[in-house]
Amino acid sequence: MPTGVHLRDVRQQLFQAAERVLLRDGPNALTSRAVTAEADVAKGVLHRHFTDFDAFLAELVKDRIARLKDQAALLEASAGTRTVATNLLDALTELFDPVSVALTSLVFFRDELRTRLRRPADGDGLPFLTEAREMLSTYLAAERAQGRLAADAEVDSLALSLIGASHLHFAGRRPHTLPDPAELKKLTNTIIADAVQRRLL
Repeated sequence: MPTGVHLRDVRQQLFQAAERVLLRDGPNALTSRAVTAEADVAKGVLHRHFTDFDAFLAELVKDRIARLKDQAALLEASAGTRTVATNLLDALTELFDPVSVALTSLVFFRDELRTRLRRPADGDGLPFLTEAREMLSTYLAAERAQGRLAADAEVDSLALSLIGASHLHFAGRRPHTLPDPAELKKLTNTIIADAVQRRLL
């Protein structure tokens, strides 16, 4: 088997094992030993492919961030269809799945991990949530261009409000539970209400 293919297979095996540990036992249980045990591989396998555990976690988060690119493209393409609130509701529900919420907690509490992930352009933003905010800003700008939001709508501020409030909404749940969709819908509508209503003025 070519080395490159083998490396990708091992990385994905370890990433999937880490996600299972996160979902089952939470961020505090995520250790290199827990990951290799879950993946059913020797303890040294992880360290043969990653310099240390923070390097592994950084690549795990980057893998999750990479998935945002596809979601961002689909969300931007949805501008002008259905309602702005419905598009945002679906995007936020997909964005804050249990694995992403757990990974965000890891990034927040592990300084070394946050340092490795932070891009120069991020400033003090939190990796993953920064990319998520950019995704929503781009979408809202597309809706503004189509006249479905007020021409002076501050899309960056709206995106930040949506990300912050939704993250708190999802992260504050008891383990293995999801928010009431009606509550998230109310939150989303409240944040964008002024920008939607003023488009007609």
